Amino acid sequence: MLQNIDSARLVEKLVDFIPHVIGAIIVLIVFWVFYSLTRKPLERVLQNAEFDDALVRILTKSIYRTVIILVAIIMAAGQLGINVVAAITGLGIAGIAIGFAAKDSLSNIISGFIIFWDKPFHVGDWITVAGEYGKVHNITLRTTRIRTRDNTYVIVPNQKIIDEVLTNHSKEGKTRVQADVGIAYKESIPKARKVLEDCARGIEGILDDEPRVTVVALADSSVNLSVSVWVESAEDELSVQYELLEACKLALDDAGIEIPFPHLQLFVEDIKNSLEKNHG
Repeated sequence: MLQNIDSARLVEKLVDFIPHVIGAIIVLIVFWVFYSLTRKPLERVLQNAEFDDALVRILTKSIYRTVIILVAIIMAAGQLGINVVAAITGLGIAGIAIGFAAKDSLSNIISGFIIFWDKPFHVGDWITVAGEYGKVHNITLRTTRIRTRDNTYVIVPNQKIIDEVLTNHSKEGKTRVQADVGIAYKESIPKARKVLEDCARGIEGILDDEPRVTVVALADSSVNLSVSVWVESAEDELSVQYELLEACKLALDDAGIEIPFPHLQLFVEDIKNSLEKNHG
């Protein structure tokens, strides 16, 4: 008899609880539909405001979605009779504790927002930062991912990027490439300039801008010349520089122009003759 009564009460409670479950499910569905309908317009608004594409993705597909899901869960929990105020209070306390424990991560996240706001680089740019040179593969709120020319994947914390001197090789489009060579003092500078300009024009990948050869230093053992050319993309910078250096060396060799190495020249006089002259 007791079993029948308990079963009847259980069934009654389940029947009474079903509307709450249905209400919670409806709340979750409504919020998901709301997110699906508002995400695209929000993306367009942010893009029209000239937000970085990577930041738009983070704001709409990560932060905005997470906020919507949290609100939906809290509202659905209210439908099920859960004390929502206590849950929110607990989440707030937990958030404070997590914030203190993850202060370094929060610093990186704040730095990420600064990067997105200041826009020192974009995905696809070639940069040098924290001793790394490579192409920006991805930017997140916490880190920036760089793929180097060796095809290695370097993850740099955003806080470090903010604190370091950063060089963006792609910011202004075309990039200048320089190769420094030295010639002996006895050689003709105009002749060397003509040889180097001719060889630079034959390098594949340089733009139509006329190569420029200038004297940059009168060193101890050589006259130092700088050969400058332009390339379309920073991606070609190092490969063109290496090819240009080799081409300059071969061109100077073919022209018979000496490339000196550091040397020391000593003048030794006959000590006996020198003494005779001094006492003569």
